[in-house]
Amino acid sequence: MQGVIFIDKPAGMTSFDVIRRLRVVTEIRKIGHAGTLDPFATGLLIICISRQATRCIDEFTQLDKTYTAILKLGEKTDTADIEGKIIEIKDVPDTVEQNIDDVFSLFLGEIDQVPPQFSAIKKDGVRLYKTARKGIQVEIEPRKVFIHTLSFLNYQEPYLEFSSTVSKGTYIRSLGEDIAAKLGTVGHLTELRRDAIGPFSVNDALSLEDITERALENSIKPIEEIISLVQKYKNERYS
Repeated sequence: MQGVIFIDKPAGMTSFDVIRRLRVVTEIRKIGHAGTLDPFATGLLIICISRQATRCIDEFTQLDKTYTAILKLGEKTDTADIEGKIIEIKDVPDTVEQNIDDVFSLFLGEIDQVPPQFSAIKKDGVRLYKTARKGIQVEIEPRKVFIHTLSFLNYQEPYLEFSSTVSKGTYIRSLGEDIAAKLGTVGHLTELRRDAIGPFSVNDALSLEDITERALENSIKPIEEIISLVQKYKNERYS
């Protein structure tokens, strides 16, 4: 068995937990994923099975990604998501809904984004989340990222739902915090779902409950076919 499959990761498990599950089912060790999802997040994981397929992971990690998120306003956590501890509480202005469109427009295009303290980025050779777990705050340099779309979906105080298509390296947790700040408050993500990676949709993914050897054999895609779709997507998007 070799090629690419799409998995809809459930909340409450790591991306590597999915890999472990697949290794048990397939008895194949060489399995990798193209883009980590936080444990609280759900959605599309692109899984590469076999040595040949895992060599193509970089092709997928370079692609734009689309997310749907729910941002809780008024509470800031140390992880910028629901798994962290609350470190700040601030009133939510009554003007949030009328200001959403103006605030969202500030983030479209190329922006400077500071990644969260709890992230896998290395600083002086050490992953940031390791120092953050020790209560050590380090200075993080902002990075250039690109926000292709940012769309308002719903607001029921204090929960703001939005969707966004972003470039590689964009942290939706940081985007949520920055949106909250521009709205005059603080916030953290309570839900995050990856809907798409490039041309590939979570609607075409297997749920974890569906993972059996037979299901994988029926769903696995040849690496050549997937790479062809990636190249077509890049040509249409960036030409």
